[in-house]
Amino acid sequence: MLRPIPAAIGLRYLRAKRRNGFISFISLASILGIAIGVTVLITTLAVMSGFQKEIRDRMLGMVAHATISADGDKLANWQRAVDVAREDARVAGAAPYVDTQALLRGRRNEPAAVRAIVPEDEAQVSDLSTSMVVGKLEDLQPGTFNIVLGRELALWLGVGVGDSVIVTTDFQVTPMGAVPQLKRFTVSGIFEAGYQDFDRRLAVVNLSDAQRLLRIGDGVTGVRLKLHDMDRAQQVTRDLVGRLGGVYRVSDWSIENANMFRALKLEKTMIGILLSLIIVMGSFNLVASQVSLVTDKQADIAILRTLGLTPGGVMQVFMVQGTMIGVIGTILGITGGLLLTFNLEHILRAIESTFGVVLMPEDVYYVTGLPIDLQVSDVVMIASVALVMAFVATIYPALRAARTAPAEALRYE
Repeated sequence: MLRPIPAAIGLRYLRAKRRNGFISFISLASILGIAIGVTVLITTLAVMSGFQKEIRDRMLGMVAHATISADGDKLANWQRAVDVAREDARVAGAAPYVDTQALLRGRRNEPAAVRAIVPEDEAQVSDLSTSMVVGKLEDLQPGTFNIVLGRELALWLGVGVGDSVIVTTDFQVTPMGAVPQLKRFTVSGIFEAGYQDFDRRLAVVNLSDAQRLLRIGDGVTGVRLKLHDMDRAQQVTRDLVGRLGGVYRVSDWSIENANMFRALKLEKTMIGILLSLIIVMGSFNLVASQVSLVTDKQADIAILRTLGLTPGGVMQVFMVQGTMIGVIGTILGITGGLLLTFNLEHILRAIESTFGVVLMPEDVYYVTGLPIDLQVSDVVMIASVALVMAFVATIYPALRAARTAPAEALRYE
């Protein structure tokens, strides 16, 4: 008796047995439709977030969080830039680098990006040393003219450790005409980052060897930075440039890879919208069940009206009843989504062992397990969408119930 009358009646209708079994079936279908939609959405977005996180972590393991380079061909006084960066508490590491494009010739020719590094400093800004599958990064000593190749790049060139690779860079103007700058390097190691852009297109050499090949003296392309909080990359680089003085070009991971991260975000959004149609179908079933219920309860509505219940109260009765169906479906969907998400990898392994298939080939996805990143914000958003759709679905049947004329409804009773 402490509850409002419309809410009490709506909850009673929810528990009451239906004289028409078809109405009960549609109500159950509404609950299942919403629950399945919520379950599928939670699991799908968790898997997509997991793949995005895996891609981002692998990419950022090979690229810098931020870079500071000269507003020209080369950064001359790079030692000071490194020292200033390392003094900042927000910077985890700093290292110089040289980037250039080159044509690599082994048994076959293949273009590649050549990155020159200081092996001792590289561990501060990337995971390259831990990605080595053959050889060691420390083998890139000055004057040895050794080179480390990505796994797929080595396969395309047809070379292995100990083989020679001719590195051809830009042309140099001489009295004899334009002569390409080239040098023979020895393959000392192979790395596998698990990201095709690096495994297929990246070669690494010592900084001193690249400076001699490119004839740039002691200059470098710039300084790479690794930050404790990569989301503050723009702020940190601006502060460092202000401390250094002069004109510099700055960049960070979100700018250099903006198109890819934007595409991943758009893909996740579009799949979320498409899968939300399952919840919409459940909402349409809810409309149908509520309309059928209103028709079945015409006499009850008329009696309530004659007892003094207002049209607004009648609306509240059916809106409470329909909304509770949405709440039940959402709760079941969240529970099912969490259970399915946390057990999805075991389910995939069971399917693979039962039917003898490989659902996630390692050579295609570069992962040995199913990456999952369940975000609370995604669960809250999905639950909110389901509840809003369920609430909206109750409006039309409730309005129809409110328009019921008591005299007409009781004429044949």
